[in-house]
Order: sequence, then C-alpha cells, then structure tokens
Amino acid sequence: MKAIVYDQEGKEAGSIMLPKEIFDVAMNSDLLHQVVVSQMSNRRQGSAHTKDRSEVSGGGRKPWRQKGTGRARVGSNRSPIWKGGGVTFGPRNDKIFKKEIPEKIRRKALFMVLTEKFKRNLLTFVEDLNLEKPKTAEMVKILKNVKCKENCLIVFPEYDKKIILAARNLPGYSTVEARNLNVLEVMTYKNLLITKDAVKKIKDTFVKIK
Repeated sequence: MKAIVYDQEGKEAGSIMLPKEIFDVAMNSDLLHQVVVSQMSNRRQGSAHTKDRSEVSGGGRKPWRQKGTGRARVGSNRSPIWKGGGVTFGPRNDKIFKKEIPEKIRRKALFMVLTEKFKRNLLTFVEDLNLEKPKTAEMVKILKNVKCKENCLIVFPEYDKKIILAARNLPGYSTVEARNLNVLEVMTYKNLLITKDAVKKIKDTFVKIK
C-alpha cells in the first residue's frame, strides 16, 4: 500500500509504504463499538454526588410524638420525603464506570479506524513538521498548504512543544503523539495529518501482539 507524502509547502515529496496490518484491516462494527463505549466510560469522572439520609445533617430527635397529634407518624426529618432530607437513588461518586477491554482488541479497533480514514481519503501524510517558532500563523500556513483546513488531528512521532503550542489555539484542531493514539480521539476528528516518522512510530508501538 502506497500513499503520497507532501512537504510543508503542499508539494509532493515522495511516497510512503503503509503497513497492511494497520491500514488494511477489515471493519468489525461490533468490536469497534465495544472499544468506543469502554473508552468513553473510562473518561467519566463520576464526580456527581448526592447525600442519602444517613449523610444529611439533622434528624437528632423525633419531630413529634408517635400518637395523638393527628399527623402521620415520622421518625426523622432526614427522610427523603422531607425538604432538606436525603436523596433516594441519586448519583454517587463511589460508582465505578471503568470497563476493561483487552489490549489486542483496542489495537485492532484503532487499525480499523485508521483503515477507514485511509479508504475515505481523510489521511494526509507529510514529510515532517518543522516550525522555526511556536507560532499559530506558521501552523495555519502549513495546514492550508496540505489542504487540511478543518477538524484535523495532527499526529507527530515524539513530543514537540513547538507543534503543540502552535496548534492549541486553533478551533477544531488537536495534536497527539503517535504512541498515545487511540480510537476515540481518531474518531473525534474528520481528518488526520500524520508525519512520515509518526507512521513508523505507530507501527513500532502498536504492532506487537500477534
């Protein structure tokens, strides 16, 4: 499998052989759905929390005597039916949303998404991303040259502060190191801009398990 590689000016700078084990994987929508759901669940913070009747303040004594008042019997003003009382079946911060998915399946799902992006011509390969300064204007110029104008994830091989700073203020754009690539992030963005070395890094990182 061969793909065109562009330079930062948007001109063809050669080609790259794409590994079939990454960019030629059959789609399995059920497997992909499992991975996406698990990653979304693992990102949930679960910070919403309500107090039940044992946690709210008050309720030290019985509001009124059991019999003789003509009113319904009640034992505590912390009851859920009282204003200021505890909450029944409310969200709790001790709930665990984490879902475990085997590493092989996560990697296969990633390859499926990359394959689909490649088939739909949503992947753009560049020789390299060299910025003199971490300026947003420089990054905009490069993206315009390679015709990656909207909703794009920029994938580079190693940590590069200049790239991160230059792209962070662009709405609809994000950056990620090749080793941190994941299904949910790839699916979030319509286009992907990948450097030549990043392809090699993806292969070295993810093509391990047979």
